[in-house]
Amino acid sequence: MKKITVTTPLLPPIDELKTYLEDIWQRKWLTNNGYYHQLLESELCNYLGVKHVSLFSNGTLALTAAMQALELKGEVITTPYSFVATSHSVMLNNLTPVFVDIEPETFNLDPEKIEAAITDKTCAILPVHVYGNPCDHQAIQSIADKYDLKVIYDAAHAFGVKKDECSILNWGDLSILSFHATKAYSTIEGGAIICHTPEMKKKLDKLKSFGFDSDTELSLLGTNAKMNEVQAAFGLASLGLIDNAIEKRQQVAKIYRKTLADVKGIRYLEDIDGVNHNYSYFPIIIDELEYGLSRDALYKKLHENNILARRYFYPLITEFKLYKNNVNTVQYSNNIAKDISDNVICLPIHHEININDVNEVLRHII
Repeated sequence: MKKITVTTPLLPPIDELKTYLEDIWQRKWLTNNGYYHQLLESELCNYLGVKHVSLFSNGTLALTAAMQALELKGEVITTPYSFVATSHSVMLNNLTPVFVDIEPETFNLDPEKIEAAITDKTCAILPVHVYGNPCDHQAIQSIADKYDLKVIYDAAHAFGVKKDECSILNWGDLSILSFHATKAYSTIEGGAIICHTPEMKKKLDKLKSFGFDSDTELSLLGTNAKMNEVQAAFGLASLGLIDNAIEKRQQVAKIYRKTLADVKGIRYLEDIDGVNHNYSYFPIIIDELEYGLSRDALYKKLHENNILARRYFYPLITEFKLYKNNVNTVQYSNNIAKDISDNVICLPIHHEININDVNEVLRHII
């Protein structure tokens, strides 16, 4: 029986990709800031409406390098409602993650909870645009300015998202994208850092290449996090497909919302006024008392019927053994995040899902 997956990779036409690969074979330049690497950075700047893009081999290394580039020391306020790459990158920089609760309406870091968590050790705020929904940037930036803190946005879900026709990737000191195969836009694996100045772009480029200034000069303790030419070519071949893919995702979201609007015990996120969404995910929250089934019971039912929905994000980061009761973390009350995590399920949504698949998903929910 056919499996309905929660997502599917955006794949460019094989013949178009083959043309890129043949040229790469002719050039014999596979990595280290090659032709397609440079071209993709330029094309992404144009498409996203940002000044500078530094490509990385994956989003986690981009997050880690962003903190290194800002030379952070101390505590970083962040959310427990995210993928572990967010908090891992903090820990990998020998920084202390400080977890505060989220907003019940957006599932993003709650600005009203941030100030109470600030200490003389706080150096930065690391919010996440959860499911691509923009954070309350003005409130977060106001706090950052008041306490002289850096702001790094984990924008892994936010490719192409705009607020009032401007890219939300321009917010904060740095923004990080993920181009993993599960994302709306992909380079198979990959990631990027968006920055505002040529000086920071140069620093990021050095950090992802061991810290070299030249063949004979080394000024930074960097790592090897460069995107190779095959990944970059894949990304270039896919870039022209993303707008149509997002439009198809939007149509799926409309069907889900229309059908689930009157189902008791199910809540979903609405579009935000003035925001161009990318519809990367369609999370619903289950109220067991009203709906009649628990989140986990619905998850099991869907999987038994070959509908591969995901409990995303579950468990909460702070519930993992590595973080729970860890002396190297600080945890404030995360009651809202815990409640959302225990009751969330993401339904299948992608550019290839058809109306019959969507109706099959809904048939097992309503």
